[in-house]
Amino acid sequence: MVRDKQQAAMIQTFADHAVITPQNTLKHAIRTPREREFDDPVARAEAALANLSGEFKSWMRTECDRLAAAHAAVIAKGFTDATRGELFRAAHDIKGDAPTFGFPAAGAAAESLCRIIEHAPDLDALPSDLIQHHIDAVHAIVREHNTIEKAGVADELSRRLRAVADDYLKAANKDRPEHLDALVVPSIAPTI
Repeated sequence: MVRDKQQAAMIQTFADHAVITPQNTLKHAIRTPREREFDDPVARAEAALANLSGEFKSWMRTECDRLAAAHAAVIAKGFTDATRGELFRAAHDIKGDAPTFGFPAAGAAAESLCRIIEHAPDLDALPSDLIQHHIDAVHAIVREHNTIEKAGVADELSRRLRAVADDYLKAANKDRPEHLDALVVPSIAPTI
């Protein structure tokens, strides 16, 4: 059906400008939902998340196993493009997933590991304990989640790991000022 009459726009003229307000031709297309028809997508998403929450610890354990396997590959083969990439992706996935799954301190520890991999000038010169401590921290935080989170140990552990990693990266990058600037950026991983 074609509309024969064109609805005119309302024009308000001022000394230095004009405001043109077109007619709202879509008023007929909008309806207000009745109470029983009301759909809240946020509430549906929260309900779906609550239904899945029983799986979170299992998913985090799977991510921890992936991180450990990536580190085992680094130990066996050294740092290659493939082993470095897999270790970084495993840590990065934990950094992203952990806060959503209720393990924010594990996310902070994983973010610290990502920073080491990203900013260390020579990965082969990295102290092996530095990587292992980060991986052990992520595993411990996930394994002892209910106990360790309540005691505040996980948050303190993540903070100390970040401080040790930052100290190492500052020393290792003392001749690379562009990396030193990136190191002073605060953590984006949520804290407890």
